[in-house]
Amino acid sequence: MIRLSDLGQVYIVCGKTDLRKGIDGLAILIKEQFELDPFSGKVFLFCGGRRDRFKALYWDGQGFWLLYKRFENGKMNWPSNQNEVQALSAKQVDWLMKGFSISPKIKNTKARGLY
Repeated sequence: MIRLSDLGQVYIVCGKTDLRKGIDGLAILIKEQFELDPFSGKVFLFCGGRRDRFKALYWDGQGFWLLYKRFENGKMNWPSNQNEVQALSAKQVDWLMKGFSISPKIKNTKARGLY
């Protein structure tokens, strides 16, 4: 498995992105809509409406990489707050690559009498 967090800081573009966009379209989106630098060496993740696939855009200093991942079983729990970009920890990136939510639910131990 490719470890995206080894490439640099990973950012998730929340909400739905038109995945028909290629490198140039995604780079323009990062620059114009979010005022971030697509040439910064950071990894930017985008998800479409189906939530069973995402794209990653990364500049390595010589050119762009565009990675595409499609899950064969199930859908991702992608943050839906439109027009927002969030930095992810390495652990959150690993969860996402395995198809899990970046914000796992915390067990309610208080309800069971555990403190």
